[in-house]
Amino acid sequence: MKYLSTLFFVLALSIGSALAPAWAGDTDPLFINLTTDEPHSASMAMTFGLHQHENGHPLTIFLNDKSVLIGASSQAGKFAAQQRMLAELMNKGAVVLVCPMCMKHYGVAEADLLPGLQVSNRKLSGDALFRDNTRSISW
Repeated sequence: MKYLSTLFFVLALSIGSALAPAWAGDTDPLFINLTTDEPHSASMAMTFGLHQHENGHPLTIFLNDKSVLIGASSQAGKFAAQQRMLAELMNKGAVVLVCPMCMKHYGVAEADLLPGLQVSNRKLSGDALFRDNTRSISW
């Protein structure tokens, strides 16, 4: 009977720790995968990133799919607020990467990107996404 009690106790501890939520450390990096060109959703993602960055989490925003349009100077009329947010984030040390395949698909030239945005490649995006303890979220 004592053996069964011990076994159940160990199982309960194992299951409990497996179901516990993942907690981010105080300075774990955050990678935001932004795919939308919907202004409100993009602003939500960037505001969330800004708050976490101000809390000490290094921030990378990856503009891909339709969100590459947010990074295009030619789209300032539609995305003025979001472009100001990107500039603010970069001024505070955030990194903004842009998907080159998506740029080609949506007709965004590198010369049209806002200052400070980086055309991504597998090393840049991989280094940011797979940095130790990085957390990621998609919008």
